[in-house]
Amino acid sequence: MNTKASKDGNPHGEEATVRGVAILGSTGSIGVSTLDVLARHPQRFRVTALTANTQVERMFEQCRRFVPAQAVMLDLRAADALQAKINQAGLAVEVLSGMEALKQVVASPQTHIVMAAIVGAAGLQPTLAAVRAGKRVLLANKEPLVMSGNIFIDEARKSGAELLPIDSEHNAIFQCMPCNYRTGESRAEVRRIFLTCSGGPFHAASLAELANVTPEQACAHPNWAMGRKISVDSATLMNKGLELIEACWLFGVTPEQVDIVIHPQSVIHSMVEYLDGSVLAQLGNPDMRTPIAHALAWPHRVDSGVKELDLFNIAHLDFERPDLDRFPCLRLACEAAHAGGTAPVALNAANEIAVEAFLERQIRFTDIPRIIEHALSHASHALNADLEAILKEDAMARDTARRFIVDMKHEVKRGAL
Repeated sequence: MNTKASKDGNPHGEEATVRGVAILGSTGSIGVSTLDVLARHPQRFRVTALTANTQVERMFEQCRRFVPAQAVMLDLRAADALQAKINQAGLAVEVLSGMEALKQVVASPQTHIVMAAIVGAAGLQPTLAAVRAGKRVLLANKEPLVMSGNIFIDEARKSGAELLPIDSEHNAIFQCMPCNYRTGESRAEVRRIFLTCSGGPFHAASLAELANVTPEQACAHPNWAMGRKISVDSATLMNKGLELIEACWLFGVTPEQVDIVIHPQSVIHSMVEYLDGSVLAQLGNPDMRTPIAHALAWPHRVDSGVKELDLFNIAHLDFERPDLDRFPCLRLACEAAHAGGTAPVALNAANEIAVEAFLERQIRFTDIPRIIEHALSHASHALNADLEAILKEDAMARDTARRFIVDMKHEVKRGAL
């Protein structure tokens, strides 16, 4: 056995096998952070495929730097534009387009690890394809488990796929729960999970102040650098509600076993309490490269590029209970978690439509939960739904939300007359 330490930090001193990594959503914030970590460990990882929707310029720059075997643009026009740039630069990168291409690249034999970072329900099908192909799937997109957790868990068990969480909270729970995540061994010893939450930019705001929130204010997160949609979800606390649903599927716990705790410093990323009274916490600076590096190299550890945590500079840590009256999106998510079935599907779909409308200044910040509640009241809440039924519920909830937004606009106009 080679006892000499490897260059990329393999603690066993063995030369690391280079593993192929495909990134679903490479031009987003998680994708960019993933590439930053991968670039630090060329002896361990290589980029096999990059995917995006429409951001041609950023994708081209990523292709020029990492030269993946394949690049996929979901949008056909964007794919044509990228192809022209690839040809002009003479890069050996195959350009593909469409949903089927996304499924194809994640199932490629060249790819061992798939970073699932497409925001929203759009990531459901390619992420499921990666699971069915038996890959190590790094879940930065919580919607697949929120929408179809039972399907994902069953498919992972059948294929032998590894589901490793990238959300900082779920990754922290994973690190604090030393058990076989496939069999659930030792989960009976867990009393509860503390799912921490920064509280977003408005955790101390009044109801009157929330009514006048702008998209710019909602996207200005105090601790984390995230995309616009996720930033709004953080501001409404819907993000935490979706994470609660995801945690139940990932860790085999009930909603009653998950306590949401507002922790403004975002230093403790989550905690696990055991039956003997022990509480294990994972701490670190608020930087997504930490959970990304952890999941890429698991069960080993590699450098992430994240600054060391300075406990003396932090000095103190605060904890608060969330106010469900000021943040009804969290209440609605908790209700959907308890209802089960396709309730989380409708919740997520309506939220995506409402957030999009808010970012386009069509509705107020406080209208977001109204739209979600309306869609949930018209949802089927079917139990044991298959993928076709889930996608149907998703489409119906989106249509219900859109029509309600139109009705709301008409109400505003009538009130102005």
